[in-house]
Amino acid sequence: MFELAARLISMFYAWTHDYALAIGLVAVVVMLLITPLTLKSTKGMLEMQRLQPEMRRLQAEFKGDRQKMNEAMMKLYQEHKVNPMASCLPIAAQMPVFIIMFQALNGLISKAADGVTFAPKYLNKTSELYKSLVGQTEMVSFGIDLALKPVDAVRDNFATGLIYVFLVAALAALYFAQQKMVASRTVSPTMSATQAKIMQYLPVFFAFFQLFLPTGLIVYYMVQAVIRIVQQQYITKRFYGNDSSLGRQAQAAGERAREMSKDDKESKKSKKEITDPKAPFVSKRVTPPKGGASSAKQSTPPGKNRSSAIPRKPKKS
Repeated sequence: MFELAARLISMFYAWTHDYALAIGLVAVVVMLLITPLTLKSTKGMLEMQRLQPEMRRLQAEFKGDRQKMNEAMMKLYQEHKVNPMASCLPIAAQMPVFIIMFQALNGLISKAADGVTFAPKYLNKTSELYKSLVGQTEMVSFGIDLALKPVDAVRDNFATGLIYVFLVAALAALYFAQQKMVASRTVSPTMSATQAKIMQYLPVFFAFFQLFLPTGLIVYYMVQAVIRIVQQQYITKRFYGNDSSLGRQAQAAGERAREMSKDDKESKKSKKEITDPKAPFVSKRVTPPKGGASSAKQSTPPGKNRSSAIPRKPKKS
């Protein structure tokens, strides 16, 4: 598989004679192959979200019996022809691609025995890409060394390294824009506002890991991020176009499920307050002291001896 990815880059390099363009075209091909899976998973996720109120009802009905609840859930999925694992398809497809591209790009800039020059792997030695890289120390495209890591670029020359850091920041901005588009139309009954924020910024944190990877991978991910933003715009138009669309129905169902979840939490809280044996008992009844006011002890003014307050009997003459 590494050879296939490297040969694909080599083929596009033979057309463009540019490293960045060749890597970008590979990213376009990969995204075009994954797009049908993305659309299918999005539709499956929305159909699952539309069933959330019914799923909440089944969870409440079979609360004490997990087996019956699972059977009822599976029956619900079958009736509505929903696959709960459909949303995982793009992630499952992209993980192997990530590993393959990472290894293929690292293979292109593999070091020779001298530890300085390139000795590319996975390539035919007669290919133009191999001939352009073998014995070289840089993989330059548009004035940027794609073999250099941004953190190394900053360490070597701070001013020049800022260009590489800017690429990482641009990638983080693209990831943030893409995730914000997804978050703006997603309603989860169980996800808190804090969790939603974490999910929104998680891809941004991932982008900063690119500081320690070759810049060629940053180019690859930037092209993919741009295509994903275009995909999300198409998904919004296709699935959220009007009030009767699948996306709008899923949003409404998500809101209902969230209200049901909120009502359940409030109900459990009120029951706990009523039945909690550890709750302190406070009596509102005020009982006057026995004997009335006459039984109240007289207080001794401060600073005076208690014995002086008792009247003495006169002495007999």
